[in-house]
Amino acid sequence: MKIVIANASIALALTFSAPGIAASDHESHSGHAAMQIQAPAGAQMAEGVVKKIDLSKGRVTIAHGEIANLGMPPMTMSFKARSPDILKPWKEGDKIRFRAADNKGVLTVISIEAGK
Repeated sequence: MKIVIANASIALALTFSAPGIAASDHESHSGHAAMQIQAPAGAQMAEGVVKKIDLSKGRVTIAHGEIANLGMPPMTMSFKARSPDILKPWKEGDKIRFRAADNKGVLTVISIEAGK
């Protein structure tokens, strides 16, 4: 019991005695939202297979590999397209390579090309 109380006391003391530490950690994240609007210029393209296209909603469902710039593991999910026009050449089952970005919380496909 004494150890738990001591550890809790230390944690509280650190929290209240060093507010600058918490603030500086938070401040280091301030640029993330701005960085996620566009895929980084050198961002690798992810590979995937088109599972579904909804031109009326401008959305595409892709079974994809890792998306490194988003820290996303392989999965199948729906993305908004930068423009519905970039979806027109594609059909279900097409192997693609694509770039995606987090645009204000909306995962968006920025570009698509034929995959291998």
